[in-house]
Amino acid sequence: MVVSSQKLCLDLDLGNAVPLPVGSRTFSHELRSTDYVATQQIYAHYSLVHLMVVSITIRRLAHNTQPITIQLQTPFEPKSQDLDLKQGPDFQGAHYVYGRTRVPEVQGGPCPAVHMLWTPVPGALTLHGEERERCWQFLTAVAGSEEGAKGSYRRGLGCAAAGSLHRRHARAWAALWRGCSVELAGPLRLRRALRGSLFYLLSSVTPHPVLPPHGISPGGVANGARGEDYWGHVFWDQETWIFPNILLFYPKAARAMLEYRIHTLEGALHNAREQGYEGAKFPWESAATGREVCPEEIYGAQEIHVSGDVLVAFEQYYHTTQDQRLFREDGGWRLVCAVAQYWCSRMVWSEEEQCYHIRDVMPPDEHHCHVDNSAYTNAVAQRSLTFAADLARDLMIPVPEQWLRRAKSIKVPFDAGKKYHPEYDGYSPGEPVKQADVVLLGFPLMHPMSPEVRRNDLEMYEPVTELHGPAMTWSMFAVGWLELKEVQRAQTLLNKCFSNITEPFKIWVENSDGSGAVNFLTGMGGFLQAILFGYTGFRITRSSLRFDPALPDDIHELNVTGVSYLGNKLRFSITREEIGIEVTESLRDPPALPLEAVLEESGQRLPLHKGQRISLPTAAGWIQRSSPGTS
Repeated sequence: MVVSSQKLCLDLDLGNAVPLPVGSRTFSHELRSTDYVATQQIYAHYSLVHLMVVSITIRRLAHNTQPITIQLQTPFEPKSQDLDLKQGPDFQGAHYVYGRTRVPEVQGGPCPAVHMLWTPVPGALTLHGEERERCWQFLTAVAGSEEGAKGSYRRGLGCAAAGSLHRRHARAWAALWRGCSVELAGPLRLRRALRGSLFYLLSSVTPHPVLPPHGISPGGVANGARGEDYWGHVFWDQETWIFPNILLFYPKAARAMLEYRIHTLEGALHNAREQGYEGAKFPWESAATGREVCPEEIYGAQEIHVSGDVLVAFEQYYHTTQDQRLFREDGGWRLVCAVAQYWCSRMVWSEEEQCYHIRDVMPPDEHHCHVDNSAYTNAVAQRSLTFAADLARDLMIPVPEQWLRRAKSIKVPFDAGKKYHPEYDGYSPGEPVKQADVVLLGFPLMHPMSPEVRRNDLEMYEPVTELHGPAMTWSMFAVGWLELKEVQRAQTLLNKCFSNITEPFKIWVENSDGSGAVNFLTGMGGFLQAILFGYTGFRITRSSLRFDPALPDDIHELNVTGVSYLGNKLRFSITREEIGIEVTESLRDPPALPLEAVLEESGQRLPLHKGQRISLPTAAGWIQRSSPGTS
């Protein structure tokens, strides 16, 4: 940006804009001179989801009447090495191009369409002598159909003419922030990291249904010049690291993430058949079709735990919402059944050990491949089959005997002498590990184990985990130590995450040395889980939402507003002495289920009524559907 006399050069290259984590989700840059102030704002409109807006406002400060001219530069040209674009007729003053991708995702598959309209950018803007202030707005609309792009552009023009374009965007964001809030009394950098992480995750989910539904990539929609941001592909990151945070506040947005997997189920069925198995194998890297699009074959062939990760998300959603329609009518049961079938076909019986094995896999620790009986992979397969059986009973569908037999008899490696879980058959203590793996058995899988075993797993793997590895790793160690009430040890590990946060916009990088994906939503998701499921002790179970808070010494109070459970919105206020719980909203359609709080130690049950706050001693308990006779 260059200033010369009364000339200001504003860069309108949207690809270089970085959003500022503030309430209205608007990048704003201001330049002042003695005579005027010029403000540039850039934002992806939150309610008009296909629209990007750039506005430039010039406001006169001095009382002179001299024209003020701003020179504009934009390097944008409607050219792409990936898209075959054609020029269409202008539409309501906008230029228009349309086309399709040059290469289909899979051989013989469709080439998705792209339609784009944008306001032409003049070489200069002038505030005339009689004008005190003026705003120019430049719109860009992108959609998969001509109707979608033109409709969005037309609505944007209408809002701009009415002077409500930015106000409508800001109002939508304000409503979103009112629906979820995480505030703590503690260190400023922790509060900022928390706010920024929640902002970027919310920025990645759409407030409106989108057809076809799309998933969330580890780097969002960003795409590095060398493919460092995963080309927008969807991994296990969506279900394991991002989804739980969205589910806790916005079940509808979480449902849309599950609908993406339902939409791509045919591709998952193809993947399993191609490898000689039954059922559905979700790809390690997924895009539009659900076929495997990972450029390196070994990950798609061996990192099969992703199918179980998908089912864990479906299970968490079901237990949080009791939304049977997703499963009965909208394809969820077919997906659950297909993944259960895949696990059954993937297992082999070991006569020697008298249990089922899953062989030749890569665990979440990608430093190891071609291993047998990955503890995490086998545990998530077991949980998949258990959930499938429980759901079948709820839907009054016969449960295949093989699901029960395999869930009961699958091997999850355990060393009875050292009382810990080896990462896989043949793992030797001390072998380096890339990232969180076995520690995920405790959370999010909640695999049954004693506190002693949980501690041993943490202590076994913490010193051998790659120090500068993926950003989400230390969050999961922190959750484990919070479970064991080792709060300061947990905080020390959580503090490692700050080396992945870049200034000034709190954007995360994948690795603490600055390499890997930028805008690394996976790291943010893990960090948020350390707060939302670590400090609070929240656990989603088949019959309850459990809590068991643990606050470090420098955190005096934690307030979480907008927690969704069985159609209700709850507010939790947590200090070291007291937990306050209040139902703030209850859905009418479908009607929310009545709730009660239960204290674990005494078994005391306290009804939760809308607008009435209850106070409990800070200890373990849970929220559940009200039982008859609660008073």
